[in-house]
Amino acid sequence: MQTRDTARLYGLNDRGVIASGMKADLNLIDYEGLSITAPEMVFDLPAQGRRLIQRAHGYRATIVSGEVTFRDGVATGARPGRLIRGRQNAPSAMMAAE
Repeated sequence: MQTRDTARLYGLNDRGVIASGMKADLNLIDYEGLSITAPEMVFDLPAQGRRLIQRAHGYRATIVSGEVTFRDGVATGARPGRLIRGRQNAPSAMMAAE
C-alpha cells in the first residue's frame, strides 16, 4: 500500500503494485544481512568532480522493468530504465479494474 500510494502521489500510475501490466521495479532485500558502510568521497565525475556515496549490503537483487540490474551489489550492465517526465498513465488493464 505504501508503494502504491507514493507512486500515485507523484503521478507514477504505472507502478507501485505487483500486477499484470504494471512496471516490474523490485528490490529483493536480505533484512538480516542489511547494513551500510561509512560514507566516502569519490572523484568519478567529469573534471574530477566529487560526490559523497554510502554503500549498502543486503540488497540481493534490483529488478527494473523485469530485468536484473544489480545482483549482490554488483551492476549487471542491464539498463532498462528511462527518464520520467511528468505523470505516467496507468496501464489500461489497471484502469478497467478501478
